[in-house]
Amino acid sequence: MNLLDFLKLKRKPKLLLHACCIGCGAYVINVLKEDFKVTLLFYNPNIFPEEEYKKRLEDANRIAKKFGLKVVELGYDHKKWLEMARGREADPERGERCKICYAERMEMAANFAKENGFDFFTTTLTVSPYKDARAVSLIGNELAQKYNVRYLDRDFKKQDGYKKSIQLSHELCIYRQNYCGCEFSFRI
Repeated sequence: MNLLDFLKLKRKPKLLLHACCIGCGAYVINVLKEDFKVTLLFYNPNIFPEEEYKKRLEDANRIAKKFGLKVVELGYDHKKWLEMARGREADPERGERCKICYAERMEMAANFAKENGFDFFTTTLTVSPYKDARAVSLIGNELAQKYNVRYLDRDFKKQDGYKKSIQLSHELCIYRQNYCGCEFSFRI
């Protein structure tokens, strides 16, 4: 069943939106809320330090409340992330470490979507010009096959999405960080 099939049924499909930060997430929510019943997933064990994680989560909760959305938080296990990134600390942005990070967070989203009856899952990762949208797309489509749940494959930076996300962040007084989240990008 595709999006048009849901529209014929006069039911908005349930979509799980993984968000690494609400600065990008608010714009993506605006794009998706007309066609989907959106639930926000906050799962980001890569974020460092923990205070940064809490700041992003707090803002995600504030904006989700403003938009009338539910937020699901799957916890913060930074030690697990460090184990996954071991040996990849010096990788450049958009390199293999980042792909490991995309895949791990998106797999949690796909699994949660499948287990909780969502029709689709997607991520805000593609709104950023600093992320590899092609890699995100490949990972999302592989996970859709693995978990038998649809992946909404969209590059949200198209049509000035990134610029619009910055503008909306200013309008909504959303905190915007100056690094992706992990300590390795912070050092670069």
